[in-house]
Amino acid sequence: MSHEHVSYLELLARGAATEAYDRPVLLARANGAGPEALADLEEAKQLALRVRAELEGRRRREAELSALFATAHDLAGLRDLDAVLRAIVQRARSLLGTEVAYLSLNDPAAGDTYMRVTEGSVSARFQQVRLGMGEGLGGLVAQTARPYVTDDYFGDARFQHTRTIDTAVRDEGLVAILGVPLSLGSQVIGVLFAADRRARVFEREQVALLCSFAAHAAVAIDTANLLAETRSALAELERANDIIREHSGVIERASEVHDRLSELVLHGGGVHDVARAVSEVLGGTVEFTEAGAGTARRAGGHAVREGDDWVAAVSAGGEALGTLVLHGRPDLDPVDQRTLERAALVTSLLLLARRSAGEAEQRVRGELLDDLLDAPDRDRRLLRERAARLRTDSEAPHVVLAARVDRPAGDGDTDAGRRESADRQRLWSAASHLAATRRGLASARDGGTVLLLPLGPGETAADLARQTAKSLGGTLREEVTVGASAPVRAPLDHPDRVAVAYEEARRCLDALRLLHRSGQGAAAEDLGFLGLLLAERRDIGGFVDRTVGQVVAYDRRRGTELVRTLDAYFASGMSPARTKDELHVHVNTVAQRLERIGRLLGPDWQSPARALEIQLALRLHALSDAVGGK
Repeated sequence: MSHEHVSYLELLARGAATEAYDRPVLLARANGAGPEALADLEEAKQLALRVRAELEGRRRREAELSALFATAHDLAGLRDLDAVLRAIVQRARSLLGTEVAYLSLNDPAAGDTYMRVTEGSVSARFQQVRLGMGEGLGGLVAQTARPYVTDDYFGDARFQHTRTIDTAVRDEGLVAILGVPLSLGSQVIGVLFAADRRARVFEREQVALLCSFAAHAAVAIDTANLLAETRSALAELERANDIIREHSGVIERASEVHDRLSELVLHGGGVHDVARAVSEVLGGTVEFTEAGAGTARRAGGHAVREGDDWVAAVSAGGEALGTLVLHGRPDLDPVDQRTLERAALVTSLLLLARRSAGEAEQRVRGELLDDLLDAPDRDRRLLRERAARLRTDSEAPHVVLAARVDRPAGDGDTDAGRRESADRQRLWSAASHLAATRRGLASARDGGTVLLLPLGPGETAADLARQTAKSLGGTLREEVTVGASAPVRAPLDHPDRVAVAYEEARRCLDALRLLHRSGQGAAAEDLGFLGLLLAERRDIGGFVDRTVGQVVAYDRRRGTELVRTLDAYFASGMSPARTKDELHVHVNTVAQRLERIGRLLGPDWQSPARALEIQLALRLHALSDAVGGK
């Protein structure tokens, strides 16, 4: 083997550049080698270059296979999609020897394409650009699902140029660009690019290599999507299991609540028993508040949160009966909310049942009082039995009270008539409740209500009338006027006295309205001489005692002449000067006696109304003394 042939082997061994293979031919020519030797050397050179090219190709394919193998390894251990895509782009840039490589993905929701990974980019605008579907070189690749290459981007008219894309490409300084599709089946999901900032030609092997990397990238994206779907499915399964467990718990808790509430209702439990049971189940404190008892809470049939409390309306047929309020459980789950709502429903049913029973009892009480008023000749034993079933106090003295709602006189229209009817119904309901609590009776009658109530220890008919007017007026928030009779002893033993007492109570009620004392309660004893006329029994002694009794008693104790002085004072036209002449005393004595009388009778004793009653009482006192003297 000649020396020159050995030189070519050395060049191949050390991987010399292509230009170095011309040196042996040049040296031989300089040394005067003949044409045959030079031809032989030229042939050896060409053979060495072919060998060099083959070795370069093998090394390149080895590097490509190594890179593809590394990419496949990355995919096998896929944990972070961004990291895998970044590795693919980096290897593509390195193997193709380009200055820039990048990958874009389609965004179906936004209807455009965005940069997912860039390598070698220096422009922020380029890294953040979003492209409309079908725009730029990438749009052409996506439309045709084929690779496209340009060695002069701005001079290439095969694709649609836009200001946004061209500005970003110019900002990055790119000239030559190769784009290959990222495909999943027949669908293009993005584009993988390799680009240079100078004109260059991409060889077929380089296009094929970039396509291989694009296929790996598509697999990575598909794998990541499958993993995401798997994780989502697992999460859904976990949620489904949680829901199943929760529903199981719901069923158990609902069953517990149902059993407890059913047991309460069957054993005659009340509203507050329900509140206590639900308090234990929910782990808080449940309170029931009646409608109109200082609460303005409304919940519309559902449990709603108000501050740290939960409120559920208790209603029936659109009527608000009250509310259940849960304290101490600000974070209430839907199951417990439904429990509170169920408790509100049970409470409304209990209230309706209690109301129905109460209304039935009210009707029975009203029927008994109606019989006492309208049929006093009924069997008294039966009357007592009926009263005993209603738990009335039949032994105590009773007072008959006539009550009526007082409104300004209406114009007689339909609305006024409806209001009066509603007033009578509300008054009867309130009076019936009052009668039940006081162990008495009540009935609707004569456009108002009549009550038969027992007197309490030390209580007078006038006291009971005032208390009844105040109680009924407060309940109805209206003026309720009440007239009372004198006490009736053992009304069930003497039912005929009840009707008589009712007429006296009605006369007293009418007198109060004539005296413009609507909204008050009074008995005949409160109305002075008018009460004396209205009372069924003319209690003259009682009237005299209530009017001037203190003056008469003072004279008896002290031996004074205050009664005689009063007679002379009124007979003299209420003139102290004429009074002293009538009595033959000094005017100062008259003044002292009148001052004493004022302290006994009160400061208004000389007002026209009081003066008239005092004069009538003095006449009746004198008449009773004269009759007694005989």
